[in-house]
Amino acid sequence: MANYRTINFDDRKAIAALYKKGVTIAEISDSVGVPIKTLYAEIKRGDTGSLDLNQRPAYDPVLAQRTYQENLRRRGRKPRKEV
Repeated sequence: MANYRTINFDDRKAIAALYKKGVTIAEISDSVGVPIKTLYAEIKRGDTGSLDLNQRPAYDPVLAQRTYQENLRRRGRKPRKEV
């Protein structure tokens, strides 16, 4: 079974720093310890709508964290199953 974990704000800041330097997604994925697919979703979550100096979508870790927290709040609690 795979080992899943969520990305926290410290991870998001590390992703932003590496992404700004022009490091590839695969290298960032290895550095942070998340799958490449998860990292692409994270970049999309923090997309500011503009391009950075490397001509890639700009990534903002604060925006990504805010979006993540809003999605958690919107999701709400799941109903309990009665046994």
